[in-house]
Amino acid sequence: MHTQVASRRKLAYVRMSLLPLFLFLLPLTILVTGCEKGLNGKWAASGRTLDNGEKQLSILELKQSGSDLTGTFKTLGYSVDVKGTATGNHFELFRSQEEKKPFLAGDLVNGELHGVLGNHHAFVAKPATSDDHLPEVTYIAPPPLQNVSYNGLAKTPPMGWNSWNLFAGKIDDQTVRAIADAMVSSGMRDAGYIYVNIDDTWEGVRDANGNLQPNHKFPDMKALADYVHSKGLKLGIYSSPGPRTCAGYPGSYGHEEQDAKTFASWGIDYLKYDWCSAGMIYKDEQMQPVYQKMGAALQSTGRPIVFSLCQYGLDAVEKWGGQVGGNLWRTTGDIRDEWSSMIGNVEKQVPTAPYAGPGHWNDPDMLEIGNGHMSDDEYRTHMSLWALTAAPLLAGNDVRSMTAATKAILLNKEVIAVDQDPLGRQASPVKNGDLELWTKPLADGGVAVGEVNYSASAMKATINAGDLHLKGPVRKARDLWSHKDVKFTKGSYSAMVPPHGVLMLKVSAK
Repeated sequence: MHTQVASRRKLAYVRMSLLPLFLFLLPLTILVTGCEKGLNGKWAASGRTLDNGEKQLSILELKQSGSDLTGTFKTLGYSVDVKGTATGNHFELFRSQEEKKPFLAGDLVNGELHGVLGNHHAFVAKPATSDDHLPEVTYIAPPPLQNVSYNGLAKTPPMGWNSWNLFAGKIDDQTVRAIADAMVSSGMRDAGYIYVNIDDTWEGVRDANGNLQPNHKFPDMKALADYVHSKGLKLGIYSSPGPRTCAGYPGSYGHEEQDAKTFASWGIDYLKYDWCSAGMIYKDEQMQPVYQKMGAALQSTGRPIVFSLCQYGLDAVEKWGGQVGGNLWRTTGDIRDEWSSMIGNVEKQVPTAPYAGPGHWNDPDMLEIGNGHMSDDEYRTHMSLWALTAAPLLAGNDVRSMTAATKAILLNKEVIAVDQDPLGRQASPVKNGDLELWTKPLADGGVAVGEVNYSASAMKATINAGDLHLKGPVRKARDLWSHKDVKFTKGSYSAMVPPHGVLMLKVSAK
């Protein structure tokens, strides 16, 4: 069990794919020391220059015993244990037993290493110098546990937009302004999507007084916040309790109160706080006081700032997230724009259901609707399940160029109303073969119900009134995707559901 948990932790500290690592490490040159004795020794990798002018650096330390290799791979903000094998001059390294393809693979050729990082990124290895090292981090003990009072925000699940899924490290001031404009013109704002959240890579460096500055992509964060506010929207930002963010930029470690004051002075309304490099310093069981430190710092600013915890559901965060001032917390790893990832994330919501409610929400990650790798039926299921589980609705697509189908899904006010229902209850599922029925109690005494077809063929779905736990006979039923009233006959309603599609109803009792 310990091995499985450790493996899960290592994978959780990566953004569930190699994209961020590739983005900030390349072009990559690896320098090697100790090659005269096989692959033993310390290897230093210099990467690209970050948008704040810092040079990326990675350290690979390997120990060889016969054909077995063990070691660690570290960058600014990321550390993972690796294991693998050496066969002659060839080596392959993996981050976990579950990984099917090597994380690093290469060959020793004429005193140099030639190989591949991930799927296709080449590296060349040469002898290292004594200058190849990562900065040391002084340990700061977390504060004693104490509750942070509720800030009164997020009484329904937050709605808005986040930059990471589509733009990753290419986000900048002009793009955020254009997205804000499109949130208004598309009707997103009026439908309830009010937060425009900047994810990783906005960070610059700290000045002589330790104040964190934005990098050249965001020349004036206060002016940007003012612009977003002028559109009737709110601005969100991103940081980490570790010394580095997931992308290797400066985090808030040791500067929590200072950064909270900076964010408040800029006019920030939402903070996503991503565990990332904090996992190199703290154990999972220290998450609560570590997050509490920023929660208290945000409260002390006097500015209302939604606090979003992003630590992938580790350490049963749903049980203590609200106690550290959190308004929402991730219960999963990063979502991908594919059916299996989306369904996997929402299924992990099931055991967390008792902990959802006004002001404190379970978060299965951002919406992928409109990013192009699922069908419209699958995106309707995505939207339906997020609404049924009272999940935050944070769009991750390009709202400047949405198709009619994408707009119809994201702007479905009847489905949004289920998500925003003031009772704040999370749906529970019952599986019956390839069909799964989710039921969510509503504040008006009715229920929202979604029947999901997991199969690759259309199926007939039947919803029985007796399974809905209503307090009386069905008075009214409405299909929330066809926007039509439907009738229960002899206590049930049936309809065909497309592959990976959903039948979603709102049902009220007499």
